Amino acid sequence: MTTILVIAGTDSSGGAGLSRDTAISTALHCSVRPVVTAVTVQTDKALSAIQPMPAGLVAAQIRAALSDDTPRAVKIGMTATPAIAEAIFTELQDCALPIVIDPVLDASSGGRLTGGAPDWRLLRLARLLTPNLPEAAALTHSLPVEDDADIAAQAHQILDRGVGAVLVKGGHGAGNVITDHLFQQGSHIRLSCTRIARGRRGTGCALSTAIACHLARGMDLGAACHAAKEHVTRWIGGEPLRPA
Repeated sequence: MTTILVIAGTDSSGGAGLSRDTAISTALHCSVRPVVTAVTVQTDKALSAIQPMPAGLVAAQIRAALSDDTPRAVKIGMTATPAIAEAIFTELQDCALPIVIDPVLDASSGGRLTGGAPDWRLLRLARLLTPNLPEAAALTHSLPVEDDADIAAQAHQILDRGVGAVLVKGGHGAGNVITDHLFQQGSHIRLSCTRIARGRRGTGCALSTAIACHLARGMDLGAACHAAKEHVTRWIGGEPLRPA
């Protein structure tokens, strides 16, 4: 079975974080090597506590996860503290695997998940960065936008800082159609779907993990994003996931 390394926090409600990452990976017939960055106390409505792991313990988990058969891709979610982000960078800076980073800032249940400024050394390791509209704004020190030209401007600011590619997720925008924008240098692909009235927590975790699973199987980035978008849209609508 294809294996991916997932570095993220736990969620006691099971809605996001490593619980969601593992569920999505299993549905797509991939196994997970989990590295815990923080333990969070959450319900579907509130985030009440966070306990970050010691950075050295996070580093040791990564080394152990990579010591046997090498996984085929890496997904990074909640980093919790600057020290943990630095530890992850140190352990993965020479990694040749495709790395997908979901730059988690806030919990969908409310509350801040990651403290400090973004660690751009870590973000530059990403084959793909998957910010939502507020996260793209935060990374570029600007206001959230919805116009295609403004989204493109923010994405290219991120690309210019050395990130391989950016998928700006449009779920926080208005309207009945959600459009995600995949930017690589010289390329812009739109991935759209009809907004589904029901909501689910952990959609960002689900999408980035699904992309990592497809990259682990050797898909190119555009195809991986397209397939993952279809998987997550079906999951939000209550349909079973089917591996590509």
